[in-house]
Amino acid sequence: MSDNTTAEQFDVIVIGSGPAGYVAAIRCAQLDMKVACIEKMKDRDGKNTLGGTCLNVGCIPSKSLLDSSYKYHEAAEQLSIHGIETKGVKIDVKKMIERKDGIVKQLTSGIGQLFKANGVTHIEGTAKLLAQKVVEVTNNDGAVTSYQAENVIIATGSTSIDIPVAQIDNKYIVDSTGALEFSTVPKRLGIIGAGVIGLELGSVWSRLGSEVVLLEAQDRFLAMMDQQISKDALKIFNKQGLDIRLGCRVTGSEVKNKKVEVQFQDGDGNEQSETFDKLIVCVGRKAYTENLLAPDCGVNIDERGCIYVNDLCMTDAPGIYAVGDVVRGPMLAHKGSEEGVMVAERIAGQQTVLNYDIIPNVIYTHPEIASVGQTEEQIKADGEPYNVGMFPFVASGRALAANDTDGLVKIIAHGETDRILGCHIIGPSAADLVQQVAIAMEFGSSAEDLGMIVFGHPTLSEAVHEAALSVHNHAIHKANRRKRK
Repeated sequence: MSDNTTAEQFDVIVIGSGPAGYVAAIRCAQLDMKVACIEKMKDRDGKNTLGGTCLNVGCIPSKSLLDSSYKYHEAAEQLSIHGIETKGVKIDVKKMIERKDGIVKQLTSGIGQLFKANGVTHIEGTAKLLAQKVVEVTNNDGAVTSYQAENVIIATGSTSIDIPVAQIDNKYIVDSTGALEFSTVPKRLGIIGAGVIGLELGSVWSRLGSEVVLLEAQDRFLAMMDQQISKDALKIFNKQGLDIRLGCRVTGSEVKNKKVEVQFQDGDGNEQSETFDKLIVCVGRKAYTENLLAPDCGVNIDERGCIYVNDLCMTDAPGIYAVGDVVRGPMLAHKGSEEGVMVAERIAGQQTVLNYDIIPNVIYTHPEIASVGQTEEQIKADGEPYNVGMFPFVASGRALAANDTDGLVKIIAHGETDRILGCHIIGPSAADLVQQVAIAMEFGSSAEDLGMIVFGHPTLSEAVHEAALSVHNHAIHKANRRKRK
């Protein structure tokens, strides 16, 4: 059944309800626009669900499992140092998964409530952008309705990249979504890809007892991070029991006798094979544009498969914007959310811009890894003078008290202006600590400025303070570099 008449007109139609889409829709509604948000995603019960990948099968459920698994690991392995003796600690995987599902349901239903509170119209179905800012929606019954908009915001997100040598069967070979649904702890777990997703999922199941092997094609570990932090992270994760193998290119896989046999070339070019109970494929994500754009809609795709936009998230078609994972830049939920706010406010006539140079990036392993700004390698390649200050958590009284001393804080400042160029942290609460430096950078702070601020004692934040002081050899709680005479 098809209805070619325009059912309803909106000031803004948002396609996708992930962190970029639902935030854009709500902000547009707050600015007195008539808004609709279209979403096709369904939960395991076949019901339409808001929140996109992040809330349903990404950021939120993975963090739930990370926290649950760490609490189990802490109870089983680490509490004795505090004088707390635990015996017979067990993990109920089913209950852990149920808790995760409950959190997801609470947050996704919360978006629906926010839509109602702000007057956003929720349209269920699959959207296709036609010419003249017409959006065609096919619902679950196959009925087609067309909607007209003054402005369209595309926020369709991203999807996992598939590789021919390890075809997903959702039983023995799974993607990151399937890895959130294991009913038992795999005895031996293989992961293709040692990036953010691979490390987080590997950490979950390793803490619960899996022998985890990560096969990474790149020769450098976490190549996008500051290399000093990456090297420290590799040592820490190896110590935790994660078997991270670099320079390994998977050439094939086969399910035999309820096991997965994986063939790969190691870093020396030797043919190798490993057998696992489960295999997770997480080699990256790609922008999701499948069947989204009609040829005459005016929106173009760049060489990486992303929707082409300028710095203000405007596509080549007037009045059509794209935000989040479907456009250039890091695939980060918070980046997409802020793009959604920027676009909403610019549609309303405000001159909002987004500072892409100061977007934090976090890996939620333990210890956490977080960064903002430039790496030392990037600054060095640009030929800019710079100074570095570092402070280890082993010298932090608060970290010692918590028995959580792995890692350090690294701050890089311009060698002439002293303006903070980057901050890189591996350690306890890194995700929260790096945000302090991000705020400072947004206001053009120097390392000296940050060093002059009074930090509470005893706190983990003092490691940030000491790293800032260390930029000029003024750190109090560690030995400074000797000054040249």
